[in-house]
Amino acid sequence: MNRRSFIKQGGLLATTLFVSLKSYPFSLFDTDNKISGRITSNGKGIANVVVSDGFNVVKTDKDGNYVIEINTLAKFVWLSTPAGYEFKTDSYLAKHYQNASANAKLNFELKALKQNDNKHNFIIWADPQVKNKKDVQKMMNESVPDTKKVIKSLGNALVHGICVGDIVWDNHELFVDYNKAVTEMGIPFFQALGNHDMDYRMGGDETSDKTFQEHYGPTYYSFNRGKAHYVVLDDVRYLGVERTYDGFISQAQLDWLAKDLQFVSKNALVIICAHIPIHNAVKNNEDLYKVLNSFTNVHLMSGHTHYNKNTIKNNIYEHNHGTVCGAWWTGPICEDGTPSGYGVYEVNGTELKWYYQPTGLDRTNQIRIYVDELTNQKRLIANVWNWDPQWKVEYFLDGKSMGEMEIQKGFDPMSVTLFKGDKLPMGRTFAEPKMTEHLFVAHFEPSIKKVKVVTTDRFGEKFTAEA
Repeated sequence: MNRRSFIKQGGLLATTLFVSLKSYPFSLFDTDNKISGRITSNGKGIANVVVSDGFNVVKTDKDGNYVIEINTLAKFVWLSTPAGYEFKTDSYLAKHYQNASANAKLNFELKALKQNDNKHNFIIWADPQVKNKKDVQKMMNESVPDTKKVIKSLGNALVHGICVGDIVWDNHELFVDYNKAVTEMGIPFFQALGNHDMDYRMGGDETSDKTFQEHYGPTYYSFNRGKAHYVVLDDVRYLGVERTYDGFISQAQLDWLAKDLQFVSKNALVIICAHIPIHNAVKNNEDLYKVLNSFTNVHLMSGHTHYNKNTIKNNIYEHNHGTVCGAWWTGPICEDGTPSGYGVYEVNGTELKWYYQPTGLDRTNQIRIYVDELTNQKRLIANVWNWDPQWKVEYFLDGKSMGEMEIQKGFDPMSVTLFKGDKLPMGRTFAEPKMTEHLFVAHFEPSIKKVKVVTTDRFGEKFTAEA
């Protein structure tokens, strides 16, 4: 995210993401403007697979056949990969789609998984946001090996990744380098569109996704694994003037999502992925909440902000992730003091567990503490970056339990040291300390020799830091 272009106001509603197909030969479709095809595995048709063009949504019949009426604005036809099957990929990049202009019959062949997928893991990368080859080198030398290490630690578990936008930083030639990072990590990766992944000065929102689509296909779609239903949305609306955009989900997407969710159990785990935080920065977020209203187990995954924040709104948990690039590759932390890193999630049926993985550190590093001297007393500050209201943050002085610390808004001391002022950080001085709500404070006598903070997350796991 570029701070100076964060959530601009105004603009016209763009109701679709897709480039018009009107220039394509009409003979591609039958006289009713329909495309047909078959979804198979080992030559046998698969029933009840959801197929969409981004506007209409259909299911295959008992023999795996489908017929879908194609909207004239649709560019792709894709399947919502059903549970029990491998994700279709190309060099590990999700390839669940075909170009609607290819021919009038689009078939998809799936391969059955060799293990039950009710238990699986996924990784959320937010904002790799590489600007140049130096950034790419850091991503390849730091973030990719760290992610591979986590994947290896999961053993034989099924793992996929989702990048929630700002894959690059306006330099679209570097999509190729990100693609190499995905190939190196070696797990299926899905992509969401970020504001820095768009084409500017080519028209309005409807033309801003051209380069992204060439690499990654549709900008909104769904897929399944086990009892979890995943949705990727495009919530960045380009306003047609240089770099101006806002957070908005088009009506075309909302209409499509309502149709898509008709085929999803109300008891399913629903995971919605998008770039801009939905709870506070998407103008029509209430429209999305209404579509999701009948589902009781929904998690939102977002990025964009370069800080880490967990929010519960309308009984929906939103994970706004700290970034892979931290504060734009300027150091080891984001603007709120959260380490550069990414989210790691474990799905067991419809249950979801998670933690934040700090790049280059052990996963037990979930807290950083500071002790400074005030007049006649000392102050303890703890930054608990993945905190939510079900966490407990306690402190101990010389081994004695003092109870829970007081939550307080403020600035992480390390972020102040690294980012505060118009000369810091070197090269990207726009990065500044960001006030955060996951700081905890306590005061104590100067005579105290040993300080310890113990945090307990919502899953009962404890993390400790001492000074």
